Parts: sequence; C-alpha cells; structure tokens
Amino acid sequence: MTATSEAMPAQRRQLAALNPIQQLQAGQLPRRLVQLYLGLFLYGASMGLMIQGNLGLDPWDVLHSGITKHLDVSFGTVVIAMSFVVLLAWIPLRQWPGLGTISNAIVIGLVTDLTLNTVARPDELWLRAVFMVAGIVVNGLAGAMYIGAQFGPGPRDGLMTGLVRRTGLSVRLVRTTIEVIVLGIGWLLGGVVGLGTVAYALAIGPIVHLLLPLFTVKLSVPAVPTPSPRPQEQPEA
Repeated sequence: MTATSEAMPAQRRQLAALNPIQQLQAGQLPRRLVQLYLGLFLYGASMGLMIQGNLGLDPWDVLHSGITKHLDVSFGTVVIAMSFVVLLAWIPLRQWPGLGTISNAIVIGLVTDLTLNTVARPDELWLRAVFMVAGIVVNGLAGAMYIGAQFGPGPRDGLMTGLVRRTGLSVRLVRTTIEVIVLGIGWLLGGVVGLGTVAYALAIGPIVHLLLPLFTVKLSVPAVPTPSPRPQEQPEA
C-alpha cells in the first residue's frame, strides 16, 4: 500500500458510530439526506395506515394512542411530544442527537397526522387487514432507509442503544423490557392492542434485517494510516 492510498478514506458499508459533525462529513450527503427524509416520510405514512387499519399497533404507538384517549390533541402531536420526552432520557446516558434524531422526532408525527387526515378508515375487514400488512412492510422499509442513511438513531432507538451501552445488558433484553413497559402503559391508557401488535412484533425485525444492508450507505471514513516500520540501524563498522 502506498502512502497516497493510506491517506484516502476507506469506504465502509456497515453502520458507523459517528458524532453529529462526523455524520455530516462522512460523504454522499445529498443521497443520504434524500434517503433520510424519504424514509421518515414513509415511516409516518406507515403508522397512519396501521392506525386506520385499527387492528392493533406497535408498542410505542399503543402508548401514543392511549395518550390521545385522555388529551385533546392529534396522534402526531403526541408522537412529537413523546419523542422529545424520550430525548430528555438521553442526557444521563450522555448521547448526542444527530440530524436524523431531531428530524425523526418532528417529521414522523407531522406525516402521521397528514396521513390520518387524507386516508379514510375502511369498514371492510379485508381492507383493514391490507392496511395493517402494508403498514408493517412499509414501516420496515422506512426504518431501514432512515437508519441506513446514518444520521443518528431515532429518539426511541437511541434510548435502547444508550441503555445497552451504559448497563452492559443485551440489546434483546433492553429492547424487550422497554417495549413491554411501553405496551403495558399504553394498554392501561386504552391504546389499540390487537392482531397488528403481534404481527408487528414478529415481522418488523426480519424485515429490517433483510432490507438494512441494501440501504446502508457507504461512508467515507478516514482510514488510520499504518505507520511504516522503522529502518533497522546499521551496526557501526
């Protein structure tokens, strides 16, 4: 390897642990921004479809729907407000939000309300089932897109990864614990729990696992040059 090639950035396709400044300096900014906001738009739209399907929601949306039973505010407003409440928990975890984190907190809620205001709730059970399935599939696609853009995790995903890092517990244990607690509170508040809740729990992981490698953008991360070996000293004559 030449000295020139050592200084060139290495192309990396895996998810990278970057601070907010590094996220903006990692290359392919136009493509990543388009992917980020398209993913967030589709995520909000998928939530709207599942809500209008009315066959059950994912754990966090069960909580959101439960809160709307007690407050005279829109679903999207609750999503945005809860996102910033969750971000407060990042402070003791010493995590920095990225552009994707803040965008996630705002855009998804706005698009969810837009979808709810433009897509009517069907009466036919088969059509509600279509809404549910489409919502889950599009949600997985959207998650892979905005995560793969590498602008930082959403507030709820960041809470999970922060707790994993600080506690040393497994991702599975932390995520399951959070979602069981959130689901339980949402159910007690009157949130919509049903077949869609179970289907989401079973399907979302495999869908994201399948699609995330396809949407993870290669980043230009500067490689650390390997120091050349020092020449051996010649023995004195």
